[in-house]
Amino acid sequence: MKSFSIPVRVTGPGSHSEEEPLQYLDIPRDVGIFEMPRVPRVDDADALAIARDTLAKLLELMQCWQPGDPHPIVDMRRLPAAAQTVANQTLGDGEVSIQVRGRRTLKVQESVFTGLWRVVEFDDAGQLIADWLEAAPLPYTVRSAACESTRSSLVPVEIPPGAMNSPALLQELDAQLRLRKPRTPAHVVNLTLFPMTPADHDVLERALPVGDVAIISRGFGNCRITSTAARGIWRVQYFNSMNTLILNTIEVVDVPGVALAAPEDLADTRERLAELIEWMSEDCAA
Repeated sequence: MKSFSIPVRVTGPGSHSEEEPLQYLDIPRDVGIFEMPRVPRVDDADALAIARDTLAKLLELMQCWQPGDPHPIVDMRRLPAAAQTVANQTLGDGEVSIQVRGRRTLKVQESVFTGLWRVVEFDDAGQLIADWLEAAPLPYTVRSAACESTRSSLVPVEIPPGAMNSPALLQELDAQLRLRKPRTPAHVVNLTLFPMTPADHDVLERALPVGDVAIISRGFGNCRITSTAARGIWRVQYFNSMNTLILNTIEVVDVPGVALAAPEDLADTRERLAELIEWMSEDCAA
């Protein structure tokens, strides 16, 4: 029998040298918290009033909204340029950004109010053709885009030499697609600690090409969510503040829950938006 050495590391009292620096992982220092946006100081009282009325109209739609109803939406293209500037400064940019490419080209930015989205659409020449505010767990257009250019099954691939666990993984995902029923909990495959060879990763990339929807959520680190060519299969990756991948998953679900604004978030947004509109009204009166 061939001998081999076993490295021994001494631990316990007296095992640490005072000359050795203490080793530890860096932790994020900045944690995002909600801060009520300030009403911008503007000389154009009409612009401020128009922006306030637009947000008030959206709030009215939100207060009447029930699950299953069309999402509350207001068209922003009808606003004068000065009023749009006031609205943009007031709403600010939140943690979630979305890009959609395919049959439609969309850029979506969540405002500082969770579940309140600014959606803009461009034509093939890059010209703006639509611009609206939408209050929803996730805008309709993002959900539909994730399904429009997808297929109901995995892309067939040949298994190359060196692939170990990807064949079984593809069978698992295929079974989930065939047997899955609407509104069932997500089926999550955690690849972080899964033994995968380079050939296995190559098989997954060919069986699950990147789809039309890319979402990034900037909170405690980053969460990157990407649709795939298979309808209902998403790649979800979590990175820490040093941009190191700490969790790599595949989710079989209509939309990953981390991308959705919760009902509690939308309720909180209604309250905060009402407070903001009141502040804007006070400035209009002044």
